Amino acid sequence: MAVVEAILFSAREPIPGRRLAELAGLPDATAVRTLIRSLNVQYDSSSAAFRVFEVAGGYQLLTRPELARYIRMLLGEIADPGVALSPAALETLTIVAYRQPVVRAEIEAIRGAYCGEVLRQLEEEDLIRVVGRAEELGRPFLYGTTRRFLEVFGLRDLHDLPKLPPIPGYQEGENPSGVKSSDKNA
Repeated sequence: MAVVEAILFSAREPIPGRRLAELAGLPDATAVRTLIRSLNVQYDSSSAAFRVFEVAGGYQLLTRPELARYIRMLLGEIADPGVALSPAALETLTIVAYRQPVVRAEIEAIRGAYCGEVLRQLEEEDLIRVVGRAEELGRPFLYGTTRRFLEVFGLRDLHDLPKLPPIPGYQEGENPSGVKSSDKNA
């Protein structure tokens, strides 16, 4: 258990279960999950300031979210694992996260604004990437989120995204341009 804890303490990014098993000399990822559950029980029972979280397909030792403001007071923005995003970038990233794979024209139709520069910024921050090309005329790029997106927002996978409330006037799978998600070839 101490070996797994030491590896997680030293890691700068989430470590997949198989890799953690390999590094710690454990038989498989199931043994890792069992040890991590035991570690978290110990951390919880002793009111430790940290715990092991499953993030972006791996495990990471992190400060408990309710203590983050104290870390920020001490370290300032250095402690913020996120990135500074403009409102336009956050809107665009939200659309990509929930609609992926999505073409730029669909993002722009939903936002009602040009977003080429914002997409470039999000790609530079490694929050989104090109995941393919649409089968429609011109074969435009399809955008999706990255593993870094999951890390920054503390998500295990895309299923952990909060559920969106229904938007009045739109049916599930439809956007303002009238294209249904099920009509996309991706």
